[in-house]
Amino acid sequence: MRSERSRRALVDIRENAATALAFVDGMSLAAFETVRGSLYAGIRCLEIVSEASRRLDPGIAERHRHIPWRQVADAGNV
Repeated sequence: MRSERSRRALVDIRENAATALAFVDGMSLAAFETVRGSLYAGIRCLEIVSEASRRLDPGIAERHRHIPWRQVADAGNV
């Protein structure tokens, strides 16, 4: 059974990944890079996903080895 901490981390990952996608939906890379609000919002979502990935129980990462957890965790170190 998942801990409450891991459950919350998974919710944070799902919600912030979806939020980041919503920010860039239909936006070109050039627009993303020039619209400061979108850039900062995207970076913040990435930071939250990164932080949340570090709160997961080790068993979750073991069951989902196809996800590059180390890269996910390191991505927020901007």
